[in-house]
Amino acid sequence: ETYHPENSIKEELYAFYQDVEDAGLPALNKAVQTLKNWQTEILNSFTFGYTNGPIEGLNNQTKVIKRNAFGFRRYDRLRSKILLHHQTKNQNIQVG
Repeated sequence: ETYHPENSIKEELYAFYQDVEDAGLPALNKAVQTLKNWQTEILNSFTFGYTNGPIEGLNNQTKVIKRNAFGFRRYDRLRSKILLHHQTKNQNIQVG
């Protein structure tokens, strides 16, 4: 029989649901409902190990550049600044 870690994670998640229900804390019921609504996605994150974290990081950096770019009057220059930043961020180069 093959070991499937997602099964034990699922069992632990169900045990957590039961612990919250047994505790009788209404404030946690909404949190548990959110977990139940996203349960498939949560369990898939353990099974497949994919994450959108790197993309979210790029989006955050882009938003910071955009927020600080009030001096840019032309969109093409803002776009160039963003692209240049993402191309050179892993290099030790001082740009602009």
